[in-house]
Amino acid sequence: MGCGNSKVQPEASRKGYVSVVQSLVAFSKVRGDDEPSKQREKRRGLWFSVSLDNSRLASNWQAQLRQGCRRDEAERYKDKFEPRVTARYDIKALIGRGGFSRVVRVEHRATRQPFAIKMMEVEAQEGREVCASELAVLRRVSHGNVIQLIEVFQFPQRVYMVLELATGGELLDRVVSRGHFTERDATQALQMALAGVGYLHDLGITHRDLKPENLLYYHPGPDSRLLVTDFGLATFAATPEVSKPDGSDSGGGTKGDRSWSLRTTCGTPEYMAPEVLLRKPYSCAVDMWSLGVIAYIVLSGSMPFEEDNRARLFRCIVRGKYSFHGNPWQSVSNLAKDFILRLLVLDPAARLTAAQAVRHPWVVTMAASSSMRNLHRSISQNLRQRASRSSSRCPSSAASSGDANAAGWVGKRKSRSSTGAEQLD
Repeated sequence: MGCGNSKVQPEASRKGYVSVVQSLVAFSKVRGDDEPSKQREKRRGLWFSVSLDNSRLASNWQAQLRQGCRRDEAERYKDKFEPRVTARYDIKALIGRGGFSRVVRVEHRATRQPFAIKMMEVEAQEGREVCASELAVLRRVSHGNVIQLIEVFQFPQRVYMVLELATGGELLDRVVSRGHFTERDATQALQMALAGVGYLHDLGITHRDLKPENLLYYHPGPDSRLLVTDFGLATFAATPEVSKPDGSDSGGGTKGDRSWSLRTTCGTPEYMAPEVLLRKPYSCAVDMWSLGVIAYIVLSGSMPFEEDNRARLFRCIVRGKYSFHGNPWQSVSNLAKDFILRLLVLDPAARLTAAQAVRHPWVVTMAASSSMRNLHRSISQNLRQRASRSSSRCPSSAASSGDANAAGWVGKRKSRSSTGAEQLD
């Protein structure tokens, strides 16, 4: 894996896996005066619940400072918001920013209910395309495990999407903060992720950027539902007959149709399926590959495919080269490994579908026959080691990533150009 966790070829993710694991060791320096400001902003007290008291105090102080800065930034963005929007919603804080968008936390003035508003710039053609693509998906979905669009305000220069506000943190945040994590806990999270992804696939929607950062808990409580978020790269599947002459996606497909064929090369490299990297026509099966990678990470704190160089990373992926060596794999059940093996299959036709994956014995029984050993220590150790390696290879990676946002809504570029996949040749 190279420095950072950038997308290929839509713009780099605003919070990659590298920056997630770096937060495990970020407070080894309480004084962060020599750190880039963006790196300091990405720290979260949630990760340091077992830290020393001085680290906890520093975390609280920085959290308050960060919250104040975001409120100040939100005040600046208020001027850009249309009066029709601010008449209904009170702007509270900036959550994140992207190439074409700004995301703010708001409260409905009448009900005081919190939401997120994604403001998208649509003057440029590329911004209009991104917005139209995302709206097409969000307007179709209504499921408990998929982020919900509440309403839309459309103007000539900007579009405002009012969304559910997910405040429970990312999937890996929850894994690390619990202090206790077993295979049963993993199956509970994966059941919800599979329910959301299966619903999308039934609608003919392929997400194309599934990763732990895009799986968010709705609230901090233990009974929170897990939401599939961030549809910046999602698309309706296209059959070969309706694909555009330039090979890009044109949308189409019908419910229950499994002959979908997409062609655009995009996504986050570590989670991209082999057929995407090889520039073959692909289907919603690419999402299932990504879920296999996610399951591997959730159970171990490490990546199945990891190389210093992107070309070598791509070669490992297209060869399906990974193993179950090291901690905590000796303590993980064979059923859990079988679940991953059936998702990380090179042949997409042989890969489990979402409907099949949710019926896998490991998921159905919620790991009833598995060891209830606490995997938390091994997972955390692997995350720390990975953070240390990543920092030594690319110390500026965190600074190059944009500010993450609690709702997971960061704007994406939808470039149709080619990717680094040609390095495989």
